[in-house]
Amino acid sequence: MNFESVEEILQYAIEKEEEAVAFYTEIAKQEAFSGVRTTFQEFAEEEKKHAALLRSFESDKEKISAYKLNWVPDMKRSNYLVDMEYKKGMDYADILRLAMKREEKALALYNDLQHEADDAYYVRLFQILSQEEAKHKQYLETMYDDFMAEMGD
Repeated sequence: MNFESVEEILQYAIEKEEEAVAFYTEIAKQEAFSGVRTTFQEFAEEEKKHAALLRSFESDKEKISAYKLNWVPDMKRSNYLVDMEYKKGMDYADILRLAMKREEKALALYNDLQHEADDAYYVRLFQILSQEEAKHKQYLETMYDDFMAEMGD
């Protein structure tokens, strides 16, 4: 992927966040169980917050240098899962697996772009995007672990 400007990077990232909003919103609409609906509505809201954060970077580029990076440990649960497609009626564990894989791929993309960038500004931007996706991934993996423990697995 070749970007010509920081604006293109931000626009791409915003589009990916908006795709995630649509994905989680669609799952929430189709699910019969209120707990699953609520969980994925919350995910959609988180993705909306990240899109808003990225939009704020467009209008105030100083935010990129001021943004505080925090290490997010990788539980690596999704690394051992196969790709799946969403199907109406999927059980909760499969939906969580699917969501974890999506976040894993987003994290990998931004990590790859970070290592390919030769401008410190781009590197910083990709680090921020990586951190945001790592937070999502960790949250989902923790939910998955908790759910599986409740199920006796």
